[in-house]
Amino acid sequence: MTEIDDNPVTILVTQLKKLPGVGEKTAIRFAYHILGMQKDERDEISDSIKRVSEELRLCPVCFNFTSKERCDMCANPDRNNAVICVVEKPSDLYTIEKAGIFKGRYHVIHGVIDLLNNIGPEQLRIAELMQRFSKEDIKEVIIALSSGTEGEATAMYLQRMIKPFNIKVTRLASGIPMGSSLEYMDQYTIIKAIENRIEI
Repeated sequence: MTEIDDNPVTILVTQLKKLPGVGEKTAIRFAYHILGMQKDERDEISDSIKRVSEELRLCPVCFNFTSKERCDMCANPDRNNAVICVVEKPSDLYTIEKAGIFKGRYHVIHGVIDLLNNIGPEQLRIAELMQRFSKEDIKEVIIALSSGTEGEATAMYLQRMIKPFNIKVTRLASGIPMGSSLEYMDQYTIIKAIENRIEI
């Protein structure tokens, strides 16, 4: 290993480049911004990352991230037990929650079906979703997946799997551009998409 490769700044830049949308220049800017912070501020960032790594796990009900026995949404008795919103990743759940309109339950499947990359239904949390139908009195499932090809294929698969349970299946209404990721949508678009969801 060379002296440059072993340099803490170089290592930090390399790690920052692993974040989505962060290239070499942005990683360097982030790294030197961190270096310019007070030590206690840097320690707070470091400690928060360490806590995430050590304390977070998946909720056994909906598979959102949590540090508790169950996540806040699953533990909240005021949520609507009859409606489940299926999302691709925890950040999508956060996006919908931030809009403040949905008061039901969630289920995070952690990805979409992508056969080209060897991701089938068995790699996702779909079986666990099906198990919930026999344990909970579910009346409606809202499929809130990204609108790309893989998201559409996954939505169709879910619809076929849910149909035998005689549960209403809806999709978010139009307004989310084709190929867009849910986590990048503004709150107004999310609110309208949920309010005007359509049965499929």
